[in-house]
Amino acid sequence: MSKYTKDDIIRMVEEEGIDFIRMQFTDIFGQAKNVAITASQIQKAVNNQISIDGSSIEGFTRIHESDQYLYPDLDTFTVLSWYEQQGKVARLLCDVCNPDGTPFIGDPRGALKRVLRRAADLGYTFNVGPECEFFLFEMDKDGKPTTKTNDEAGYFDLGPIDHGDHTRREICLALEALGFEIEASHHECAAGQHEIDFKYAEALNAADSIITFKQTVKKIAYANGLHATFMPKPIYGTAGSGMHINMSLFKDGKNVFFDPDGDRQLSKDAYHFIAGLLTHVKGMTAITNPLVNSYKRLVPGYEAPCYSAWSASNRSALIRIPAARGQSTRVELRNPDPSCNPYLALAVCLAAGLDGMERKLTPPEEITENIFEMNADERAACGIEDLPDSLEHALDALEADPLMAEVLGPHIYTQYIAGKEKEWEEYCTRVSSWEIAKYMVLY
Repeated sequence: MSKYTKDDIIRMVEEEGIDFIRMQFTDIFGQAKNVAITASQIQKAVNNQISIDGSSIEGFTRIHESDQYLYPDLDTFTVLSWYEQQGKVARLLCDVCNPDGTPFIGDPRGALKRVLRRAADLGYTFNVGPECEFFLFEMDKDGKPTTKTNDEAGYFDLGPIDHGDHTRREICLALEALGFEIEASHHECAAGQHEIDFKYAEALNAADSIITFKQTVKKIAYANGLHATFMPKPIYGTAGSGMHINMSLFKDGKNVFFDPDGDRQLSKDAYHFIAGLLTHVKGMTAITNPLVNSYKRLVPGYEAPCYSAWSASNRSALIRIPAARGQSTRVELRNPDPSCNPYLALAVCLAAGLDGMERKLTPPEEITENIFEMNADERAACGIEDLPDSLEHALDALEADPLMAEVLGPHIYTQYIAGKEKEWEEYCTRVSSWEIAKYMVLY
């Protein structure tokens, strides 16, 4: 049941003295887009009359079929507190629709909603708790980002060596003003690296929150003269930023992953879900780890998983089952990074897990040893496979998994692969600073 009606939105815009409303959506690669309207246009907005040129959006439509309309999700109405100095600004997250009102097949939010409807038809609610990491860097005299942090802190350290402590605190307060429930925030392993965790939510709300989270982090950091980045591996030789995804399925108000009498107090459905994730994880990786740079993070030595295995405690495994049980029982997928499109990432995770449940797949044995300390023969003996080691190989795996094509739909699937193949080709032909430093003098 919706929280707000059209009349509620119109009334709140007037009572709150809102000057602008940002009608937000994302392209297929997860980049936030918006059409800003004045308060005088709110009547049109809530009646789905704000149009966009889809041919100008990455992966959307061709120029001769470009007209599309934004259908706001009224329950996402939020006042953006950081804009108050320039006049009050609110936002509405939107679904993208065709002129006849049908959902646009290339809308990432719509892709997630399709999988959630399938889960709902089976009686399930999909809950997600993301763990978003990011870096705070200084900017140069021209306002361009650097990779300097002036930060000496490590995992869980305090100020004054944690130079981002003040900014991280401001971000948390800004998020709470937007309705987030912040569960924890702390300095991460690398200098300048931070993590803020917010409470789990139903998957669509969680994906919406990730988009809002990233915008808030960047906005508050910029106001403090810093650049926030969700790039997975901005600095060589140190830890990269991940976005672990904690997942659970509920049915009739109960967590279906919990069984007090089951092995490790996990239900059969939990094991099937794990098996589904492991079966499809290679095909999912181009979605959960979408950048050339993503694969600089998925290497041994920095706690980021690069092998396909699961464990109830082992943090070197791809899938971990945190210790909490009962209603808090969950499956944690550890390879995704925060550069992914959260709508598509959650869609493929849910679809993979449901496939495991429907086909009653069985996962391999739990790996309790440190996988990073195993050699290739030892991993092979345990049936542990490598994740794709490059965007090129991840795209090959995506194309080899029919479930991914089904989940994404023909439009997103085709446009996503085409865009990422172009990105890979550009990377392969670009001369890097490493090559200049390595070869210029030597040869």
